[in-house]
Amino acid sequence: MLNQQNIEKQETQLTIREQAQETFRNHLKHLSGGNIEAWVGLWQEDGLLEFPYGPAGFPDRKQGKAELFEYMQNFPKHFEVEFTDLVFHPAQDPELTIAEFKSVGKHRETGNPYNQTYISVVRTKDGLIESYRDFWNPLVAIESVGSVSDAVRFSE
Repeated sequence: MLNQQNIEKQETQLTIREQAQETFRNHLKHLSGGNIEAWVGLWQEDGLLEFPYGPAGFPDRKQGKAELFEYMQNFPKHFEVEFTDLVFHPAQDPELTIAEFKSVGKHRETGNPYNQTYISVVRTKDGLIESYRDFWNPLVAIESVGSVSDAVRFSE
């Protein structure tokens, strides 16, 4: 009986992990496809997006679907990107996704490359993003858009 319970628990955790990873894949798909409404739909109502390494003047967090939409709505206008080299690093908690990936693309106005390396730590609940810590190199963004003030202005 105990072995059967352990097997069922493992199967449940595997299902939850797969759902969390699929949510993350959809996050990348919607961003690269410019579908910000669908991207916001992947979030819990009070979801939290954090930027621990943003440049001075850049927001350190956005919370709630309205703020997330307002912040990201112009992303497709400014950036053309494809996300590549996605690798998941499984955590003990199946609702915690740790992902490493890259973007290959450009800033539309300057034509400068936007080739970024990311590490993301994402917690889901019931298949929706609850919190997302976005670790990226702000120097790549600054070089792509042309200046620190332009990078900060994007976030306004």
